[in-house]
Amino acid sequence: MATVSVSACLNKTARQQYMSLPQGPKCQVTYIWIDGTGEGLRNKTRTLDTEPNSLADIPEWNFDGSSTYQAEGSNSDMYLVPVRMFRDPFTLDPNKLVLCEVLKYNRLPAETNHRVNCKKVMEEVKEHCIWFGMEQEYTLLGVDGHPFGWPAKGFPAPQGPYYCGVGADKAYGRDIVECHYKACLYAGVNICGTNAEVMPSQWEFQVGPCEGIEMGDHLWIARFLLYRVCEDFGVVVTLDPKPIKGDWNGAGCHTNVSTEKMREEGGLQYIEQAIERLSKRHSAHIQVYDPCGGQDNMRRLTGHHETSSINDFSAGVANRGASIRIPRQVGQDKRGYFEDRRPAANCDPYTVTRAIAHTCLLDRAEDESK
Repeated sequence: MATVSVSACLNKTARQQYMSLPQGPKCQVTYIWIDGTGEGLRNKTRTLDTEPNSLADIPEWNFDGSSTYQAEGSNSDMYLVPVRMFRDPFTLDPNKLVLCEVLKYNRLPAETNHRVNCKKVMEEVKEHCIWFGMEQEYTLLGVDGHPFGWPAKGFPAPQGPYYCGVGADKAYGRDIVECHYKACLYAGVNICGTNAEVMPSQWEFQVGPCEGIEMGDHLWIARFLLYRVCEDFGVVVTLDPKPIKGDWNGAGCHTNVSTEKMREEGGLQYIEQAIERLSKRHSAHIQVYDPCGGQDNMRRLTGHHETSSINDFSAGVANRGASIRIPRQVGQDKRGYFEDRRPAANCDPYTVTRAIAHTCLLDRAEDESK
């Protein structure tokens, strides 16, 4: 069995005695931001005199960027600019979680602050009412790095019974999944579902539909909540696109896309047009679909285990081995959405949604202007 963290073994009853103490009119606000890796999240908490009603009531803050891979020690102060507020499911109302953008000393965006450019594109395509839904796959590990619930030596039974499975021998870590789901609902994250995945100890949750910039905001906070819930249970979560070598599925972040025209009668033609545009920029998208310029996805997009080849673009109805899948119901209804199956589990949703919106909507406008 995978080992759990020492923190998970602390006396939770003693902790609850303090967590239930009244705090008067004061409010704890936890600031959350993306660190210099482009994958990790950091957070710290401050006290406000009263509960904030909006972002305008939450002041900017700062942190030591030299300790988060974002600055040199000689000039390390970075700005935290609140951009979206959520309820705190850990310390409860009236306390808040606030997602922040990171700015450098000169107030330019930090290198891993991709929200700025994403927001610009989403403003440009606002008239199209573009919706996204992202399917976040992840894998549970012990603190020793071994998959949670797997035999200490060897492997579990081959893939087959685990996807959407039920039973102690098929679903590993369901308590974590259900607690995360409730935490997201309490916080105000637009989570819409969850299920066990093909590999044992691998799960998925879905966020959406979200319009424009909201997609990235909600998915990043959903990830933060997952990390925190796993912390309480003493388990590690990884978004590695291929956490276990061999005949085991990888982990992606399939991205569903729909514009207003795609949702209207006869919208399939606009879906097909978008897919045609995506086919012409396959390599460019692969480079932004994981934080390492495609190197992480190279281990996952092999053409096996329900993936397409990283080297080729493909599309099809109900085809989970294609780059782009058109759901069967969409094919029948002739309207709806399409699913881009290429983004890796550890992708930045801001770069993914920005690339899709730009290719499908702005590239078209540029072509028409010519």
